[in-house]
Amino acid sequence: MSEQEQNLSELRKVRLEKMEELKSLGLDPFGHRFERNAFTKPIVDEFEQWENQTARVAGRIMSKRRHGKAGFAHLQDISGRIQLYFRADDLGEAQYDLYKKMDMGDLVGIEGQVFKTQKGEISIHVSDLVYLSKSLHPLPEKWHGLKDVELRYRQRYVDLIVNPEVKEVFIKRSQVVKEIRNYLDSKGFLEVETPMMQPIPGGATARPFITHHNALDMDLYLRVAPELYLKRLLVGGLEKVYEINRNFRNEGISTRHNPEFTMLELYQAYADYEDMMELTEELISRAAFKVNGSMQVEFEGQIIDFSTPWKRVQMLDAIKEHTGLDFRTISDDETARTQARSLGLEVDDTASRGEIINEVFEARVEEQLIQPTFVYGHPVEISPLAKRNREHPELTDRFEVFIMQREIANAFSELNDPIDQKQRFMKQAAKRAGGDAEAHMMDEDYIAALEYGMPPAGGLGIGIDRLVMLITGSPSIRDVILFPTLRPREL
Repeated sequence: MSEQEQNLSELRKVRLEKMEELKSLGLDPFGHRFERNAFTKPIVDEFEQWENQTARVAGRIMSKRRHGKAGFAHLQDISGRIQLYFRADDLGEAQYDLYKKMDMGDLVGIEGQVFKTQKGEISIHVSDLVYLSKSLHPLPEKWHGLKDVELRYRQRYVDLIVNPEVKEVFIKRSQVVKEIRNYLDSKGFLEVETPMMQPIPGGATARPFITHHNALDMDLYLRVAPELYLKRLLVGGLEKVYEINRNFRNEGISTRHNPEFTMLELYQAYADYEDMMELTEELISRAAFKVNGSMQVEFEGQIIDFSTPWKRVQMLDAIKEHTGLDFRTISDDETARTQARSLGLEVDDTASRGEIINEVFEARVEEQLIQPTFVYGHPVEISPLAKRNREHPELTDRFEVFIMQREIANAFSELNDPIDQKQRFMKQAAKRAGGDAEAHMMDEDYIAALEYGMPPAGGLGIGIDRLVMLITGSPSIRDVILFPTLRPREL
């Protein structure tokens, strides 16, 4: 056992002894309901209304200092902190003894009169103290500066206690999701839920998680996207639908990827990808302004401006601008592979022109996209669910939004031709049979749904986690997911 672990063990032992002392006095160290009439921040902000009034607050003790027969502490609740003043002559010996037993981290209920100290700090002169939960572990003193940041993610409950800015991130996350819902509801969209476990994973190019249903004796997949089920609803006549929920992809973990993540997906009948562009701009910019009170936010030293309109660029034009390659003049796969290799890229000998276009874009263009930018006109080969562009059928009416080198949104005019869709699924199935674990499976029921007739539609997906990262200035996806997926701790 290390010296630090031994010290923590001793401190816990002392706290256990205090817990037993409370029990010996007939007090419950893990109390019951406490009715409060105020939160700490409103008391501080509205002191004139609270001065000399009795406040009942509850929260966690974050500091404590004694001066003979008087003492101070700071209590923290969801709204903020306030100073507490304890005086033995006012409390009486029994209550003041409870104060002396109080440790940092303890949850208590407080009643007292609001006043301002000689130094001008708004405080509560405590007249009654109730234990609500004895903390058996000491709070870390330098949690925010820990080099092992994974410890903060593993013990998010402690992270939230000692780092107010972390709590603020997750409050803002909730506000972002709430604003998205408010906006879509106001536009006549219907919020729905679709299956998390699917017999065929579809809607995205990704490796799924597999599970097994014992009663049915069949494999099921945690969904990689809700897309194909949401579009079945368009067939059924629900013309505007959206879902905010989890997706699961059995892929790598990084500062931008978590295997379990939150997506918004929406579909609008009789619309197209240009309608989705307008909706995306308005939706994201409104959410950013609602949460931060500004269209600008600092992220990794850059100022992101969410003000509309956003830049729009065709994918082939963006590649030409940043690499000099003009894929409009490159019509065959072999030439495309040769040109990509001239940029120093490793390219598979079987890669098609469309796949090469995407690889060049990801390797040489994405890193240039800082401010909100619509990139549109993706090749058909990498867009198996998007409608072809009428003038350039080798491309699709699809766009992605990039901000700070990250893909934030993906949208397109939905493919509603069952013949074309089946042919694309067959090509994906062939790739899967060839070893591509991320390629789409054939979904005959979805084809059957299309054959009943799906209206022309626009669809949009937005990664909520990445969007919250940008709006809150958080550098890692783990900073915006309460309990991110981590490797098991090595003992």
